[in-house]
Amino acid sequence: MKTTRIVIMAALIVANGWASHVAGAENRKESNMPSEKVIMLIEAKIQPQHRAELIEAARQYLPQVRAEPGVEAFYLTARQDEPNTFVFYEIYKSKAAQDFHLQQDFTKKFLATLKSAQAADRIRTNLVELAQEVSTAK
Repeated sequence: MKTTRIVIMAALIVANGWASHVAGAENRKESNMPSEKVIMLIEAKIQPQHRAELIEAARQYLPQVRAEPGVEAFYLTARQDEPNTFVFYEIYKSKAAQDFHLQQDFTKKFLATLKSAQAADRIRTNLVELAQEVSTAK
């Protein structure tokens, strides 16, 4: 399971870098939010009978989230070995940006749908970016 998380993280980090390059910074609104990033990996086991409903809710939700000024990346994936385990990979520019995200009505609506579809509690892993440590170690 640990290896799967590492592989998922690596793929998502590469995808995030590519998506940021393609989208370009000009597509994002600038804000005065503090700059310490919030990076999370969240796993949610979904009841199979609610999977299609949750995917449809995500189709509505994801474009709204990705348009928020403080969201750098937001991916919803499923584990290859457990398709009813959804994995969220989220990067916010700051805690304030995450707080803003959580206050949105569309977020509250999606989280209610997610909670009703869950088979167990979500597992949240807070992450830190190592790029600064890597660049200073050279």
